[in-house]
Amino acid sequence: RDAEGFVYGVSSLGVTGVRSEIKTDIPAMLAKVRAVTSVPCAVGFGVSTPEQAEAIARVADGVIVGSAIVRIIAEHKRASIEPVQSFIRSLRKAIDRAAQGASNT
Repeated sequence: RDAEGFVYGVSSLGVTGVRSEIKTDIPAMLAKVRAVTSVPCAVGFGVSTPEQAEAIARVADGVIVGSAIVRIIAEHKRASIEPVQSFIRSLRKAIDRAAQGASNT
């Protein structure tokens, strides 16, 4: 009840980083959070693919991606702008698909 801004829902236990799959029951976690606060809940921690972002966007108020972007920057160094832009565009499209699916229900 004391949260302000937004709640950061952790999608996986352990250290942050890229995950091939997210096994946490995110809808159940969000139900518990929403039972005690009305602030938005964004989910992150291991989100690394557009498919993961789309799945999370279907149930959460926001999607947080960090390590996947850092990995792209580390891989491409000074030439990372285009790969990061491309990755973020793919995330945006996935999140938009989730929003369109939600508006059709």
